[in-house]
Amino acid sequence: MTETEIARPRVVPEREWRAERVTLLVQEKELTRQYDRVNAERRRLPMVKIEKRYSFDTPEGEKTLEELFEGRRQLVVYHFMFDPEWAEGCQGCTGFVDALGDLSPLSERDTTFVLISRAPLAKLEAYKGRKGWSQRWVSSLGSDFNYDFHVTADKTVVPVEYNYRPEPGVEGEEHGISVFFQDGDALFHTYSAYARGVESVTDAYRLLDLTPYGRQEDFEDSPPGWPQKPTYGG
Repeated sequence: MTETEIARPRVVPEREWRAERVTLLVQEKELTRQYDRVNAERRRLPMVKIEKRYSFDTPEGEKTLEELFEGRRQLVVYHFMFDPEWAEGCQGCTGFVDALGDLSPLSERDTTFVLISRAPLAKLEAYKGRKGWSQRWVSSLGSDFNYDFHVTADKTVVPVEYNYRPEPGVEGEEHGISVFFQDGDALFHTYSAYARGVESVTDAYRLLDLTPYGRQEDFEDSPPGWPQKPTYGG
């Protein structure tokens, strides 16, 4: 195959490339500003009190949803697709976890991250060991958690049709992210996203962007009283 036969961008003089790059930069900056505006609206979302008690199978024994917070204010859950009958986890979810980097900024900002699946804990532990992952992973098998947050649907449970839930009524497993907030003894559901709404969330800052408090930095447009510190430290 010759050079002219492959699909590739146009070749232009540097001056022309620079002009087009600057034009694209204007759009990129607007995308960043729009992303900040959407995050600001997300930090102003109301929340729903959780009245039901959920329990999970963990390496330390049975834990409640409250205990998964590990004493922190916010909890980010990644709903990892792993049906109890499957031999291994979803490949797309596997790629998502493989792409996660250093999540230490979460705990530094009062936020805990956990993977939750319906497969038995023994399967999760075995798969985690094979992959060499360190993320906390617990099983929701036997609880309504996956059904209530619309990541599992079957013939016996009819999912509620929320407009943020893609393809309501489709049977099987779904991947997604849900965010929870704790105030004293009360727990609240603040946010969920599914399908392509999850695909770009592969680092700590993007995960924090989904929480009520956000990145907790002073460049953000947050409601009065939200915890914030200088951007980039200081």
